[in-house]
Order: sequence, then structure tokens, then C-alpha cells
Amino acid sequence: MEVGLREQWIEEAWGKVVAKVEKSSKRIGATFPYASLNGKYIAESADWWTSGFWPGLLWLIYRENGNEDLLKIAVSCEDQMDEPLLEYEKLHHDVGFMWSLSSVAQYKLVGTEMSKRRGLMAASHLAGRYNAKGQFIRAWNGENQQGWAIIDCLLNLPLLYWASETTNDPRFRHIAVAHADTVLREFIRLDGSSHHIVCFDPETGERIEDRGGQGFSPDSAWSRGTAWALYGMALSYRYTGHVRFLNAAKHVADFFIANMPADRAPYWDFRAPEEEELAYDTSAAACAASGLLEISRFVPKDEVQQYEEAAKRILRILIEHYASWDDDEEGIITKATANFPKRTFVNVPIIYGDYFFAEAITKLRGRTELFW
Repeated sequence: MEVGLREQWIEEAWGKVVAKVEKSSKRIGATFPYASLNGKYIAESADWWTSGFWPGLLWLIYRENGNEDLLKIAVSCEDQMDEPLLEYEKLHHDVGFMWSLSSVAQYKLVGTEMSKRRGLMAASHLAGRYNAKGQFIRAWNGENQQGWAIIDCLLNLPLLYWASETTNDPRFRHIAVAHADTVLREFIRLDGSSHHIVCFDPETGERIEDRGGQGFSPDSAWSRGTAWALYGMALSYRYTGHVRFLNAAKHVADFFIANMPADRAPYWDFRAPEEEELAYDTSAAACAASGLLEISRFVPKDEVQQYEEAAKRILRILIEHYASWDDDEEGIITKATANFPKRTFVNVPIIYGDYFFAEAITKLRGRTELFW
């Protein structure tokens, strides 16, 4: 989109994102912010699954304005992530979230060979979690969870697609496609909603059961899980061109759009009973908006406006009702929820909500390349 054709609200939002992050980066520095409490982001360790989102946010801004201070912080964050990468034992399927937005981003923008190597190491680890019998990537490392897969992993698959393109070796892509096909078959329901957790027998690959996970129940519709499915399927289509993935992305997107309130963020679960509707999840909305814009790039011309306008509506809601631009809050988008069933970080800013919001705004400003 040419500068003269951009809508004013998009440019205003981007300017505020840049100003806020440049200021908050002076305190946050090379740490790993996760959720904001009392106006300040608290940091997690380098092995926490969200450790890539802060450097990813910094890389988004660096790409636009070349701020060397943000580059230095992002590089330092990535350097610290060598400890969990080399330690190995604590790694899980979320290495895609962690190293796509840090190492792959740096390699794409700066060409750092060590970042390329880190990304490929993380991709190799992710590929090593593949269960050939069940054709899924194992999620967590917990006891008796050897056969568990979760919807979130769709956002980890781009690391495998990137590894195949980078090495000219299709084996990473084969694993990603197989997992995505399992999600199509076992996770996404006929109405476009999705399970969070599906459990398989790790020996035979047979499906055992589905679980509610971070949703209200096994039959409910966790809103961020819906966003993971929407965006993740769009990314699998972007890399493979397999129409079944685009159709799935559209199917889930239609469900999200139909259930997204007209004037506020979604609750943490689209099917939570009224007494449980205590928490919003703006991070689901932000992720969905970025995914909808991705879908709009690939659908026929007569469908582009449908998905682009839905994304814009969501972003306008976030800006008008949930964005925080003052100095009393480091988070950009308020009212996100990490895990409502466990009452963990409810209705607070969370770093991935900020990242997806900023990423979506960059797409509206004409950026089509991704760190994913």
C-alpha cells in the first residue's frame, strides 16, 4: 500500500507503537517480558515459550526505522537464548515461537550466519518431536504427555518450512505438512471451531481423546486457539500452496468473525457459560487480525475485502477500547488472558498480544514478508 493511500488511523497507531516500544525498551532491555502487572512487564526466563515475542517486536520496528538500540537489545536476547537451545532438556514444541521471531528474524534482516544456525538447530529439535505413527508433533514434556498435540503448534510449523527452504531439504516440510494434515483431520470441527488438546496413543498413533486445555471444556471454543488455527493454516498455505490449508484457514476465520463481538474483544472462550465470561482475550483478536490479513493476500479478488475489512474492524476495536498509549502502562494492548482455567494473568497486557497487533499494523502499511 502506497504511503499516500494509507488510512490515517493506521499511521497514527504505528507511530504510537514505535514511540511506546522505544521508550519501554529502555527499562525492559534485553529481558523476556511476558505479562504486565501494575503497569510493568514482568520477565520470564530465556526458556519460556514467549521469549521470542519481545525481540520479534523490536525487529518489526527496526525493519522500519533502523533503530540500532533496538537491534542491540534483540541481538542480546537471542544470545541469551543459546542457554536453553544448547541445554536441550527444557525445549518443547514452542521453539518455533521462540526462534522464528528472534533468530529467523535476525537472519532475514541482517544476514547473521549464527542466527541461521540457531534457527536450523531449533528446527531440527522440532522435527525430532515428530511422532511418525500418529503424524503429529508432540507438544509438552510432561509425564504421560508423550501423545499430546495442541492447536498452538500450527504457529511453530513455519520454522520447519523455513528450514526446508533454507537448506533445500524437504524433510522438514514433510513433517510440517503431515502435522497440519493431522490438525485438519483431528482438531478443526465442522463449524470451524477447534480443540485445544488432542491425545494420541504414542505407540500406535490412535486418537484417544480431546481435552479442554485452556478452553472451558473439550467441546468449547477457546478464542486464542481459534486464532492459532486461523493464522497457522494460512501460514501453511503460504509455504505450500495446498488449497486445503487455505480453505481451512477461511473456515476457521469465518467462525471467528461470526463470533467476534461487534464492539469489544472476544471472551477467552467463545462458548464459555455466562458466569465464566469474566475475562477477555485481546491477544486472540490481535492474532486473528494478523491471520485475516494473511488470508486476504491469497483469496480470490471478490473475497479480499471480506477478510481485510474484518481485520481492520478488529484492530479498530483494539485501538479504541484496549490500547494504552500513556506512561502508566508498558503494555500496548490491555485485557489479554493467558490461561483462564488456571486464573493465570487474566485481563492484563501480554507480550504476544502486543506483537500480533504491531505485526498486523505493519501488514496494513504494506509489509508482506514475515518472520514466520
